[in-house]
Amino acid sequence: MTPQETLETPRLIMRPWRETDAESLYEFARNPLVGPIAGWPVHASVEESRQIIRDILSAEWSYAVTVRPDDTAVGSIGLIIGAASNLGLPEDEAEIGYWIGEPLWGRGYASEATRELVRIAFEELASRRSGADGSTATRGRDE
Repeated sequence: MTPQETLETPRLIMRPWRETDAESLYEFARNPLVGPIAGWPVHASVEESRQIIRDILSAEWSYAVTVRPDDTAVGSIGLIIGAASNLGLPEDEAEIGYWIGEPLWGRGYASEATRELVRIAFEELASRRSGADGSTATRGRDE
């Protein structure tokens, strides 16, 4: 099953990460309140953020979260299926990882993005069970 190129909600567009998102990623990922709670270290430079886009965020089912009408990446959400997860999940289960930049906490963006990704997971990955029964781990913060 191939991931959809772009996911949309009333307030958000979730699209593939681009190397040109490196500066925006760095602005949010250098904040010590964002990365560690999501399970990764604070970014030290724009170049490090660019490399993370290439090596990690360019994975299938990984999306930059943008707030309409702006196209600036303000967070990330991704579906990690089966063995790709570091939780040792079976192939019919998935984990959702996400984060939203601190200045945007409390607006419900992470919840909105997660609802859309869960919807797509159930619709698009019908041959797999996406784990909404509590076996799916979530990481991130949307206060």
